[in-house]
Amino acid sequence: MQLVTEENITGLAAARWGTAHDPRLAEIMQALVRHLHDFAREVRLTEPEWMAAMRWLTRTGQISDEKREEFILASDVLGLSMLVVQINHRLDPGATPATVLGPFHIEGSPALEFGADMADRVSGTPLYVTGTVRDLDGKAVGGAVLDVWQADTEGAYEAQLDVDEARLRGKYTSKPDGTYCVRTIAPLGYSIPMDGPVGELISQTDISHYRPAHIHFLLDVPGYEPLITHLFQQGAEYLDSDVVFGTKAELVVEFERREPGPTPDGGTSEVPWLLAGYDFVLQPKA
Repeated sequence: MQLVTEENITGLAAARWGTAHDPRLAEIMQALVRHLHDFAREVRLTEPEWMAAMRWLTRTGQISDEKREEFILASDVLGLSMLVVQINHRLDPGATPATVLGPFHIEGSPALEFGADMADRVSGTPLYVTGTVRDLDGKAVGGAVLDVWQADTEGAYEAQLDVDEARLRGKYTSKPDGTYCVRTIAPLGYSIPMDGPVGELISQTDISHYRPAHIHFLLDVPGYEPLITHLFQQGAEYLDSDVVFGTKAELVVEFERREPGPTPDGGTSEVPWLLAGYDFVLQPKA
């Protein structure tokens, strides 16, 4: 019989997890055991603190559902999500950089025509986002689907609301020359949900719980590296303190104010509107 001691427990636990049938699972679990044990030793974790952590994890799981991903939010505010993005998307400097997916993406957004309004019946300042989708050599990428979603002027995503239709989300397809046109409303900065375990934890710090104004984009084009990213409004609040660490200088664009008149979709606006221009540059798969 081998007696367990403070000195040998880590080796024993790691060895057991090393028996995982999948070599990658064995590698991950052994490393996880070692780092968790080292963490507990470093901070001299007490039993009440350990119990508080278990209860926090339990509540995080209990509040999560198909519309609210509290564990993803926890990963975001700890910087882990952006670290994983950086590790897995070491793109060419000329390619559009990637950021976090976030907890509010919804699959199956409706297909919209060039310049169609994904903010139909949602109040806000009209915003047109236009540009091209191209590759690193400048070649147009036609037929690229841009999956777009954002929060409303109250900072709420469709996933947070009790609605039965697509709201502030849609899929646009680039034309053969790579051009695209998204019509929506200007986003505003907003607070992450503070009514759950993640918000409770952040409220015990001086961390800002706000995100700067942004729009989400997901492009998954055959032959190219998938791209999940945002566009941020130049001059928006919280650019330097994004709670999920997602801001990148290359993704900050000006929202130019335009007077009533012709719009990029070939129509006209009777009210002042905003124009943001951005070219998405995709990296070919190796």
